Amino acid sequence: MAAVVLKKEIGKAVVAIKTSPPHPSAAILGAKADAAKARFETGYQRARAPEWLVDVLACVVGLAVFVAAWAAIAKFGGRIPDPLTVGKAAAKIFADPFYSKGPNDQGIGWNVLSSLRRVGIGFGLAALVGIPLGFVVGRFRFASGMAAPIIALLKPVSPLAWLPIGLLVFKAANPAAIYVIFVCSLWPMIVNTAVGVRQIPQDYLNVARVLNLSEWKVFTKILFPAVLPYMITGVRLSIGVAWLVIVAAEMLTGGVGIGFWVWDEWNNLKVEHIIIAIFTIGIIGLLLEQALMLVARRFNYAS
Repeated sequence: MAAVVLKKEIGKAVVAIKTSPPHPSAAILGAKADAAKARFETGYQRARAPEWLVDVLACVVGLAVFVAAWAAIAKFGGRIPDPLTVGKAAAKIFADPFYSKGPNDQGIGWNVLSSLRRVGIGFGLAALVGIPLGFVVGRFRFASGMAAPIIALLKPVSPLAWLPIGLLVFKAANPAAIYVIFVCSLWPMIVNTAVGVRQIPQDYLNVARVLNLSEWKVFTKILFPAVLPYMITGVRLSIGVAWLVIVAAEMLTGGVGIGFWVWDEWNNLKVEHIIIAIFTIGIIGLLLEQALMLVARRFNYAS
């Protein structure tokens, strides 16, 4: 191996310095280290599980922990039925969910459909009133000033506080429950739609004014496409509140409905049926939420 000559300038003189060349094993070791690093990184990337598999695994583990905790509470608490007992009762109930043995003895399927019908009517009426009202409140400052104190005063009121007013006005339980759904679904639609209108850049409205567009053209070409994501968010919040409130309202009003079914099973001391109703209510609420989230993603123009 020949020595490597380096020249170093010291003052005005140039001095030649002889140094030993790098040992051949150093280059071999470096190449091996690089190869090992590449194999490690490649192997690590191949070993990573897909994200969907991680999400599914996390969900399964969470449910398993929940069921285990439930079984432990049932075993040591003594009053709550264990998961196996509830599962057997659920199999029996859902074997014939649409039986009918009179107005007060119907399967869980009819009760769920009755609750969904009330929610649909009350929610639909709220959408017909709340969404246009939200456009007006967000579009015109004077209307916003008029509506602000009313919304601030009535929005925090518990939905069930409106139930006696509904019973007084309609003198029947079914329209009173629909009325409660209507009131509690109204505020999220108004507020979110108005917020969406206020988020529209003023330049858009200035251009519309310069072009002398009619109010209908402004609504269809500018306001509605821009406000739609906000409006759907209000709809999502409203449907969640409506499904939450109908259960409590039906407990108080009676008749056919999932809320009444829960209360009736409590009077019969069938706790396992109450737990089945809780899971049924949660699953239906989850399905409604996911359906509206799909619609929201469909109209999310920002993405």
